[in-house]
Amino acid sequence: MGVIRRTFLIGGAAIVGGGIFAIKWADGSARSAAAAMTNGKDGHNFATWLRIGEDDKVTLYSPHTDIGQGSNTGLAQMLAEELDADWAKIEVVSAPAESPFANVALGRGFLALMTGAPGIVGALPTSLLSMIARSMNLQITGGSSALRFTGQKSVRVIGASTRRALIKTAAGRLGVPAEELTAANSKVTHAKSGRSLRYGELAAEAAGRSFDSGVPLKDAKDFQYIGKSVPRFDIPAKVNGTAQYGMDFSLPDMRVATVMAAPVRGGKLVSVDPAPALAIAGVEKVIKLDAAVVVIAKGYWQAIKGLRALSPKFSDGGNGGISTATVFADQDKLRAANKPDASAGSGDVDAELKAAGVKLVEADYRLPFLHHAMMEPFALTAHHKDGKLNVWGGMQDPLASKMGAATAAGLAPDKVTFHPMLIGGSFGRRLPMYMEIVDQVARVAMQVPYPVKLIWAREEEVAQGAYRPQSSAAIKGAVGKDGKITALHYDFAQPEDGLNEIPFFYDLPALTRRHFKQVSNQTVGAWRSVNATQHGFYAESFMDELAHAAGVDPFEFRKRHLKPGSRHLAVLEEAAKRGGWGTPLPAGTGRGIAIVESFGSIVAHVTEATLKEDGTPKVLKVTAVVDCGTVVNPRNGEAQVMGGIVMGLSTAIGEAITLEKGAVQQRNFNDYPVLQLADAPAVDVHFINSGAEMGGLGEPGLPPAAPALANALFAATGKRVRQLPILAQAKA
Repeated sequence: MGVIRRTFLIGGAAIVGGGIFAIKWADGSARSAAAAMTNGKDGHNFATWLRIGEDDKVTLYSPHTDIGQGSNTGLAQMLAEELDADWAKIEVVSAPAESPFANVALGRGFLALMTGAPGIVGALPTSLLSMIARSMNLQITGGSSALRFTGQKSVRVIGASTRRALIKTAAGRLGVPAEELTAANSKVTHAKSGRSLRYGELAAEAAGRSFDSGVPLKDAKDFQYIGKSVPRFDIPAKVNGTAQYGMDFSLPDMRVATVMAAPVRGGKLVSVDPAPALAIAGVEKVIKLDAAVVVIAKGYWQAIKGLRALSPKFSDGGNGGISTATVFADQDKLRAANKPDASAGSGDVDAELKAAGVKLVEADYRLPFLHHAMMEPFALTAHHKDGKLNVWGGMQDPLASKMGAATAAGLAPDKVTFHPMLIGGSFGRRLPMYMEIVDQVARVAMQVPYPVKLIWAREEEVAQGAYRPQSSAAIKGAVGKDGKITALHYDFAQPEDGLNEIPFFYDLPALTRRHFKQVSNQTVGAWRSVNATQHGFYAESFMDELAHAAGVDPFEFRKRHLKPGSRHLAVLEEAAKRGGWGTPLPAGTGRGIAIVESFGSIVAHVTEATLKEDGTPKVLKVTAVVDCGTVVNPRNGEAQVMGGIVMGLSTAIGEAITLEKGAVQQRNFNDYPVLQLADAPAVDVHFINSGAEMGGLGEPGLPPAAPALANALFAATGKRVRQLPILAQAKA
């Protein structure tokens, strides 16, 4: 959210003073440009992202990149629903990485969240928001936003408006009132006469009609596609091997490069003798960058062998004294100085904490840097020829990647084309503001006459990440004689504040939240569920500690602080019921509960866990209940929640990035262990279709995983987990 906030400020500033006429003119010009790029032969563009061919084929130009989340299938379902299209004739392709395809729906959704004024933002002209989105180069896949923002606020609207245009066109052709016509399976039919017209027959004329964004959307009771578990579009190619990722891409006469950056972030390349690398058969060139050295060869293995033959000297940028211990020490000092960078709250917390008769509870929590551990390391291909630069690869924001490549290459944006590809995992790592590889591959391509694919070795990818920040929290709370919380004081330290992402939806009479900004030399960035993962662990672990102090069952304790009839209470009660809360368990096995709201969705976990003979945790079962408003594709939604659960457990149990002398100590999966199949629990996912505003699903399944596990282990052992990963504590 912090990234989006900063980008909006920049984008908004860029258009101040443009004037309404200029904004409308620019928006119209952008739409015309988009139509010119997508109309093609025998096809017609509707509202930028939709094309209907004269053969009835419906093409959705998705502004989102396939990271394995299945959102493009969901977008197709939402389009088919409102368009009344023939499902067999719909395809989804990547939108061009060009300014006319900037994602206005994403901008509208995030701006509404940031301002807390969805009504005002909803009333802003689309032309204004479109111009802001273009100035931001906004084509991001992230924030669990594809369906809840792009799908709900744009794709469904485009589908409904296009259907209306097709019906009106058919009414004119058939000489009948539009009210007598119905649309289904890509046809408009006049039941009285039995006549019908295909969408393809109507497309050319309908595309010329003015776009009406005020067409009512369908009611849930009339859904044919939304809410159905249709097969995902992307799976067949991934199964049969025809899917192309950045790592797979190849061009004639292409070379392969790999890179080594300064091991201490902030350091620079001081010197390197290229001779040892050039002596390796197949190595052709060594390129020096400001903070890295690149080796180009005929193949990857020659390139990596050449790189390993080098002995580059790097400076440490003055960061050689930073370690995991010093980062935590700095955070402790900041809190002790009592000068927060941001704060929010209500009620007299200090007075309530000192009141007579309350039980005071205090706890300190610590979390490490976390790596994204994506399956496919970075791999981008670039080719500079005839004054133009082409770049191929999988990025979470192709449009911003194009602009970044243009800046690095010193070229005008219209001389650069970015070709979006599938992404083999990301979780936030492939956002361009955190990625050196776009800059690197562009600079390298400008120095060679052939196409070059730049691959980061796994060791480079682990040691040069954009990590979830190392973070810590000190929390104080008090419970009264009635077994309810009287006050809570919540201090936390990390780079970005995330105050609004602290999941305190509980009814508390007095609450203070304070952020202390602490930065190190490491690059920190968006990580799956962003700040909800830290705050979910802190808040829900502490809720269990308060329940224990009050002598109240953890489930019942949470219920006491949730409003009757609320979505949160419904999710919590359903999770407890389905998870068997209160039923007997074998000796040595505990059951924990946690509930977190993030990205507009509410998720509760009930987790059963025990300890292995070596004292390390074993998660037996996780029951998850989710309220995301409406589930577009239940089977895919279930997969997303399961993925979040496994990733959350993996990081809680074993994952950590640690620093020594300013450098990351981990290099590969042997020292950055991810959860293996043998240790994965049974997972049971249930959805509550509350009909509330649609929330996300790619990220909200993760935040409750760590606190529910920690709470289960306390129930099993009587020992609190306040620092992650758990394996590090077990070995200590």
